[in-house]
Amino acid sequence: MKKPIIIAALAALCCAFNASADDNGQIVKTGYSYGPLPAISFDSDKGFQYGALLQLYNYGDGSSYPMYKSKWYFEISAFTKGSQMYTIMYDKIELFPGVRFCATAKYMKDSAYDFYGFNGYNSNVDRTGAFYWPTGAISNPEILGMGFSSENLPYFSPFYKLKRDMFFTRADFIGEITPHLHWMAGYHLHFFKQGTVDFDNLNKGKKDESKYYYTKTLLDYYTDWGIIPEDEKNGGVYSCLRAGIEYDTRDKEGAPTRGIWADAHVNIAPKWLGSSSDSYRYSLTWRQYFPLIGNDVLTFAYRLNWEGTFGNHVPYYILPYLTVVGCDNDVDGMGGSKTCRGIVRGRVLGLDTGLYTAELRWRFFQKQMFNQNIALGLNLFSDGAMAFRGVNTAYNPVNAEGIASKPLYDKLVLNKKDTPHISVGAGFRFIMNENFIIALDYGMPVSKFYKEGNPLKGQDGDGGMYIGLGYLF
Repeated sequence: MKKPIIIAALAALCCAFNASADDNGQIVKTGYSYGPLPAISFDSDKGFQYGALLQLYNYGDGSSYPMYKSKWYFEISAFTKGSQMYTIMYDKIELFPGVRFCATAKYMKDSAYDFYGFNGYNSNVDRTGAFYWPTGAISNPEILGMGFSSENLPYFSPFYKLKRDMFFTRADFIGEITPHLHWMAGYHLHFFKQGTVDFDNLNKGKKDESKYYYTKTLLDYYTDWGIIPEDEKNGGVYSCLRAGIEYDTRDKEGAPTRGIWADAHVNIAPKWLGSSSDSYRYSLTWRQYFPLIGNDVLTFAYRLNWEGTFGNHVPYYILPYLTVVGCDNDVDGMGGSKTCRGIVRGRVLGLDTGLYTAELRWRFFQKQMFNQNIALGLNLFSDGAMAFRGVNTAYNPVNAEGIASKPLYDKLVLNKKDTPHISVGAGFRFIMNENFIIALDYGMPVSKFYKEGNPLKGQDGDGGMYIGLGYLF
């Protein structure tokens, strides 16, 4: 921990010589500014994060502050639940006159990526382990959860996991049509290598009584039942052109308090472009910010998103993403730290899915300290998602194992439509210079509070805590 602290201190000292004050007394940053380097974060779906990240801002002469001229972002980190992430991102506000450029290269390795099935509540998440642990294989399934109770076992067991290696690179351009209306275009390339969980890796270093039992996972059964094609199970290439329009009247990007930010884009990934299979999707997002009390004190913000599909098929490894064009990256959805906080990651997968987020953001402290603009904030939120059009999950066994496991199919794949998955929670924000934001959120699914006997009780998990960077939107 000493090294990041020292680097952050030197960065802050460097910033002290690159600032002035505007007419209102607010510090205006100039030149280069370095954000602190948090070495630790937490995500209930991934575990504790350890590593280092650096955000390097160039404010130039300060004429556009709080907007920067360019930004670099570097991250090397790992999570205790088996994830690793390596990221380089570059954002240039004006690569050419009127054209913004954003580029990213990222590698992610997940030893236990979440997979709970398709179509939300149409996939019944077994909270007892009774459906799938082989009879007599182990007398007490609680030890498979590494000390967690059998009630929570599925959320920590390999049955609802898969391994995933993903390399991603993209280049996006945003150009001005009018001061608030922009065109967007880019190229995104994903390489997915994934499949059944690597039990040897998960059991590495564990005592015998804590090791996971070698058994088939939900991904294996979905393949046996013909829901996921055999040639998709282990991943593929997603080579995609994206194009769309954006309308943006926000007062600032990092922590907006007024305005509208809306965009619509299409994702075109045909085989002739290098994709493993043809797929065509689209995304619609509307975000709006209302200042309830001036000077950034109290803001109400909401987001509506629709991820849709042209046609009736998308490779299953593409479904868990809320897609973007521009300087943000695609995020895992629907469920988890960036979409539905408190609901387990990837709980709502479908051909057409909808999402909402509503937040009340209160800044209870704002002051210039250490030559920085510092603010502290609290927020209350509610997130929700639903699969409006589902993936075809009809029983169509492709081998003897699929035929033999029909009773399991009947228990885990239900013939029902999805209903909204809703969570509520609260969070804290540390805001420096309107762009570097440390975030802490805790959310709980409403289904956790349903009465006993309700088939949806506990289907979305038991809640989650997330420590990271930035507002969700």
